Parts: sequence; structure tokens; C-alpha cells
Amino acid sequence: MRIVSTNFIPDRSRPELTTTAIGAVDLQGAGGNWATVGRRSRGGRRVHRQKEKRKGKSVGLRIGTLNVGTMTGKGRELADMMERRKVDILCVQETRWKGSKARSIGAGFKLFYYGVDSKRNGVGVVLKEEFVRNVLEVKRVSDRVMSLKLEIEGVMLNVVSGYAPQVGCELEEKEKFWSELDEVMESIPTGERVVIGADFNGHVGEGNRGDEEVMGKFGVKERNLEGQMVVDFAKRMDMAVVNTYFQKREEHRVTYKSGGRRTQVDYILCRRGNLKEISDCKVVVGESVARQYRMVVCRMTLMVCKTKWSKIEKKTKWWKLKKEECCEEFRQKLRQDLGGQVVLPDDWETTAEMIKETGRKVVGVSSGRRKEAKETWWWNEEVQDSIQRKRLAKKKWDMDRTEENRQEYKELQCRVKREVSKAKQKAYEELYTRLDTREGEKDLYRLARQRERDGKDVQQVRVIKDRDGRVLTSEESVQRRWKEYFEELMNEENEREKRVEGVNSVEQKVDKIRKDEVRNALKRMKSGKAVGPDDIPVEVWKCLGEAAVEFLTSLFNRVLESERMPEEWRRSVLVPIFKNKGDVQSCSNYRGIKLMSHTMKLWERVVVKKKSTTDAIFALRILMEKYRDGQRELHCVFVDLEKAYDRVPREELWYCMRKSGVAEKYVRVVQDMYDRSRTVVRCAVGQTEGFKVEVGLHQGSALSPFLFAIVMDQLSEEVRQESP
Repeated sequence: MRIVSTNFIPDRSRPELTTTAIGAVDLQGAGGNWATVGRRSRGGRRVHRQKEKRKGKSVGLRIGTLNVGTMTGKGRELADMMERRKVDILCVQETRWKGSKARSIGAGFKLFYYGVDSKRNGVGVVLKEEFVRNVLEVKRVSDRVMSLKLEIEGVMLNVVSGYAPQVGCELEEKEKFWSELDEVMESIPTGERVVIGADFNGHVGEGNRGDEEVMGKFGVKERNLEGQMVVDFAKRMDMAVVNTYFQKREEHRVTYKSGGRRTQVDYILCRRGNLKEISDCKVVVGESVARQYRMVVCRMTLMVCKTKWSKIEKKTKWWKLKKEECCEEFRQKLRQDLGGQVVLPDDWETTAEMIKETGRKVVGVSSGRRKEAKETWWWNEEVQDSIQRKRLAKKKWDMDRTEENRQEYKELQCRVKREVSKAKQKAYEELYTRLDTREGEKDLYRLARQRERDGKDVQQVRVIKDRDGRVLTSEESVQRRWKEYFEELMNEENEREKRVEGVNSVEQKVDKIRKDEVRNALKRMKSGKAVGPDDIPVEVWKCLGEAAVEFLTSLFNRVLESERMPEEWRRSVLVPIFKNKGDVQSCSNYRGIKLMSHTMKLWERVVVKKKSTTDAIFALRILMEKYRDGQRELHCVFVDLEKAYDRVPREELWYCMRKSGVAEKYVRVVQDMYDRSRTVVRCAVGQTEGFKVEVGLHQGSALSPFLFAIVMDQLSEEVRQESP
């Protein structure tokens, strides 16, 4: 028998333990999992819990909430405070920013915000860099309520930021806020974690008689009407007011301090069943980001399954070949590896491996990590020093409320604003000066791309739904689902009648490929494109000049003569691209691009006289003009094709090529290109296993538009007759 005389938090996973008891209870007899908050001196906490044996590992989070008053001019200072206080997730209220997007605020932190008026309200959530990629969904309900859904190593965590109307607001406005918050909570599945950080503008009060299920007794002062709304909401949604369960000094419970007023209006709430995961919660003092409000921070521990970390993809820095001195160094190094010769080996595998090895030595390999954000590049030592002095002045004023300390704090506030303004102005002037140079233009475009990327809510979707709509979280299951979807998509034919008639092949002599054809095709190839599986961009061939032209001409003629291409060219990488906004998506919400060997694309340009689709559009325009001039009617047939490239039957492709008079040698070469072709899917959690592609045309191929035009030209012959 054990006697406990303080609050009890039952395990909600056991239905027989849903009542709250005060007094004597037999813990072992009930078989429950109870947490008790005992006394401790100087604001500490003593917890007695029945230990659970759980497999996996734990992830510690520090989650907070703060009414910032305004985000204007405070972004970098807020990020600096979160970094110093080691806060991972922060709900912010009264941002007073108009807009519905995301923005980097420096030091790797990103703010997701929503507001409709730049003078009042506005809410947001700030995430540490390591959790930005875990965002699955952002719901912006109003300028008082928004939520984020995160996936943290298989655990779904919903973070809700709220800003309740003030005491003097209309009752209708208050009811609207609580109605919106109820809707957000009802939309979250019961099995997912929820943490609410909000400025409720109400006092839940000290003591918890009659409300032991949802709050502790360590509030501040007496409860008011707005505080009763918070308690009623917690009862409706089976939530717990975390602040009130931890015995702290009053200084570490007060969240709002102005003049002689010391109250508690900011709270952190979580599900009662997950309260055992909260180990501490208190108010952080001594910060000067907000004048009157203080940040509340709780420490939460999530039990997660052990996951395998995907390897960071390191890339060769081929972009350095844009500089002539780097090109010259690359040529000299390659010449040394060739024993002083200028001629490349005839064998493709040997040449490709030698080029890649030389590239890694000369231009280097990337670390696989992103560059530091440049959003707050104006943040200098003078600004940091001013903010540090302001923070110390705020702390001094909190300890000794004299007029002298107050005046010093106000002066330093004004000085910080001036320093930030001066630093920004200086940084922008330097940027404007550099705009006349090539490096300045690159910096401007890089900054614009970064801001565009930071403005997106979901950057990488690391989870996805399966066929039945269940969310898959493990890397193995996500990769398996991607492979399953695209393997089925790219190997499925539409229903059709099998063609029985044959067609005569065209046997004619095919001329060899000339150097000038390769040289012209190489000039038309664009630089700066993503490399394929062979990791050799077109910049390499342009850098090597005539040596590359001779090697490629010889290689292409050998492929044309033998009708066999290198095995490496048969592989490709499929990259899914997110199509539309929404919740955790299924595979059908994505389209894909294929990354193929640049050398193979060059081969396609040279061997096949590719006709651009723009040529067909131009011819159609001329045809329409002729009909218009002749006062004759023109009838058009529009065909809506679903998965057009992915559904072209290979047998029909060979038939249409022969029917169009394409030389049989070219037909056999294209057949070899499509024989044994394989691809992998590169998603946010890594690459899938390879699989065969036996239906459709190659995505991303320079030859595919021409082949598709041949097929459509033959299949539309029957409709090209005299109009009715």
C-alpha cells in the first residue's frame, strides 16, 4: 500500500483507470501507470513512475510558446534566442505579418505564419532546421489559429499555435476562436501527438479542485471567465494544461509582466495520455525579444523506432568547369593520366571512369549539406553586441524596477532598432554595388531562389500513403511504395487490338556520323543540367574540345555499326515532382522526370534527325492560314491522351517507324536502346531498387518527342479524310 496525496495522471490507454483519485490507492493492485508530482525546493520536480520496457530510442524536444508583440525587426533576434535556449519548436502569437507563407529567419530556423492584417493578430510556428523537412502539412485556419503536422522518425506530432481574443473583445469573436480550435482538434486522429502553444488571454488560476483531470494546482492567482473557457476546452478534448503540473517559483510561472501586473495567460497543452512524456515546463526569464511577455518552454520525450539514416549524397562539383582556369587544370590532369596523350581510349567504360576520377580530384566533391541561409546576412557583430546589452538591461530592470533601469532599457531598445536598420542598409548598398558584376547577379539569383524555396511549406515529403490510404513512415516502406507505383505505371498497356498485318522494312545504307555533326550537336546541348547515372555532364565534353569530338564520333559510329549501346546508358533515374498542395499525398499526386546520360542524349541528337514539336505547331499554323485564305472549312480533331508517353506500346512503335519509311538499321538501333532499360526512383528517403521499363517511351529523352510524333502521325491517318 502506498499513500499519495497530490495529483494523479492516469494512463488513458487503460479504460478502467479513467477516474481521478485523491487519497490512498494500491498502485500495483490497480496495475496502472501513475505519475505524481511531489514537493521540491526552489522550483524543482520529483516524479515517481512505473518504468516501462520499450524498444526503440527516444527523441527529446523543447517546445515553447511566446507572444512576440510583432515580428517586424525581430526575426533574427528570435532565432538567436531559440538557438541559445535550445528550443526546437516555438509557437508565436501576435506576429502582425500579413501573408500566408513560410520564411527563413536565420540560424537555420524557419517561420510558418499566417495573418490578414499587419496591425493586429497573426500566428506562426518556428521550426529548427532539422525539423523543417519533416513538415507534412500546414493548416492556416485564421489569423488566430494554425497548425503544423510533423513526422519525427515515425511519430506524428501536431503543433497548434493559437491567439485567443482579449478580455474586452466581443463574445461572438471569442466563440469563433474556440470553434476554430475545436475543428482543428477534431481533424487530428486520436493516435497522433498534439501540442498546443497559445496565448489564451485567460487565467486558469491557482488550485485545481474539481478540475484535477485536466490541470495541476500550480497556476497563478484566481480564475476568470476566459480561464474557465480554457479548462472547458481541455475537458472537451481530453487535454492537459501542462504549465500547471510543475511546482515552480512564481517568477517561472508568470508569463505576462507589465507594471504591477503579473499574470499567467500563455499555456502549453497536450493530450492527457501523453502527459507522461512531458518531463518539465517553466517560464524562461531574462529574454528581451518581447517587452511584456515571456516564453514558456516544456521538455518532451518521444519514444520512436530505430531508423536507418540514409547516406548523404555527395556530388562532383562539375559546375566549376565554367571557369577557364579550372577547365585547363582538368585537361592537364586528364592528359597526365593518359600518359601525355590527347586521345581518349576507345572503350566507353574506361574513358567514363577516368573522367569521373579526374573530376573528383580536380573540382572536388560536395559535402552533401546545404549552404547556410543568406536571409540574415546583414547580422553582424555590432547588432549582436547591441542585442546582448539590451537583454542584460531587460534582466536588470526585471530585478530592480527603478526609473533609471527602465530608461536605460528603453534607450537600448531604440539603439538596437537603429543598429539593425543601419546593418540592413549597408548590406543592401553592397548588394546593389555588386549587381553590376557577374558575381553580384549570381548572388541575387541565389537569394531569390532561396527565398522562393523557403516560402514553400512542404519541401520534401518523406512519408506517403499506400493503396489503402494508410500513411507509411519507414524508409523501407516508402521506397517500396514508390517502386511499386512506378513499376506498375511504366509496365502497363491500355487495352487495344493486337496488330496482325505486317509492314515491309526499308533496307538502305546509312551514312557514318561526321565530326561536324557531333560538333554542332554538342554546341546545341545546354549546360547546367542535372547529370544522369553516369555522372558525366555535357560541360565535360565541351571542356575537352576536339579530343571529345573525336572520341564521341568514334563511339557513336561503333554503336551505329554494332547496333549495341553501352549498358550504362540503359539506366536512368526517375525523380518525382510534387504537383499540388494538400495533406500527406499518394503517389498519384506526383509527376516525374527522368535523368538520363547526357552522352546518350547527345547520341540521340546526332543519330536521329529530331523534329521539334514547335515545327509541327508552325506547320499547323501555316495550314490554317492557307485554309483561311482559300475560304475553306478546316476540321480539327483533338485527342485527350492519359499517360501518353507511358502507354505507347513498343510493338506499335516499331510498326509505325517502319510504316513511316525509317531505315531498318535505325529501327534496330532504337530497339536496342529500349531493350533491358531499367530505372530507379530517387525520393526524399533515398533511391529504390531498380526495375525494368517495358512499356512506353523514355521520359526526358531527346528522341521521344520525334518517336511520339511518328506514332500519332500513323494512328491519325484514318481521320485525315474529306470532311463531312
